[in-house]
Amino acid sequence: MSASKNSTSLCSGSICPCQDKCPLSAALEIIGGKWKIPILCSLYNDGPTRYNALRKKIRGITNTMLASSLKELEADGLILRTQYNEMPLRVEYELTPNTNSLLPILGSLSAWGKNASK
Repeated sequence: MSASKNSTSLCSGSICPCQDKCPLSAALEIIGGKWKIPILCSLYNDGPTRYNALRKKIRGITNTMLASSLKELEADGLILRTQYNEMPLRVEYELTPNTNSLLPILGSLSAWGKNASK
């Protein structure tokens, strides 16, 4: 069973998509893993959210994985961390405008997942 080609290419050339500098691999490096998409979905649905609220909303995530995933998403420009100098200290996370271009892709992936699981 082979997929038909359309005008959208999954990789940049005729080389194996697993090779260096594959744009699909680069995208999966940024959003891949067990926790990054649930974090992005939570921030999309709830808007700016504090760390502990995120931890409670994403069942099963450890403090270490949440902190690590948030740092990676921030470094990749997908979320913004805002620290408020109050007592007690308050930190909120939210999606960046850069993430807006990713949201329709995640929506399409979600729709595909619904159909694939039938």
